[in-house]
Amino acid sequence: MQPRLNFVKSAPDAYKAAAAFDSYIIKESGLEPRLIHLIKLRASQINGCAYCIDMHVKEARHTGMSEQWIHLICAWRESPIYDARERAVLAWTEALTNLAQTGAPDADFEPLREHFDEAEITKITMAIGVINVWNRVAVGLRSQHPVDQPVKAA
Repeated sequence: MQPRLNFVKSAPDAYKAAAAFDSYIIKESGLEPRLIHLIKLRASQINGCAYCIDMHVKEARHTGMSEQWIHLICAWRESPIYDARERAVLAWTEALTNLAQTGAPDADFEPLREHFDEAEITKITMAIGVINVWNRVAVGLRSQHPVDQPVKAA
């Protein structure tokens, strides 16, 4: 698969705007890094964005998330390692990422109210939106993730 175009070079102002939004979520929103990792990884898994999955797995590892925590995000409903707050964020991430199918149901929204205030819910919703923008750009324009050197069997 070949990249369709270099979106950073072809529309630098659009790229800078999206990057500024993402930077706000990461650095200024006050959302816990753990929650941001959940949002970015789960949405990217749903959207099949290899570029973003690769990047966000590496970021999650770098900030101390365990391999088990990272690997089980795709099966979070079956794993006890995610707490109620994380589960609320994961359900909302899935609902909004699959918006055409889900319609953002109350059953996925209401658990957020138990753990977050309105400002935090808004920021979580914005974080879901921004990773979905990146996923659509990366998948649509066929962005390629770097390929790490394989580990050779002994």
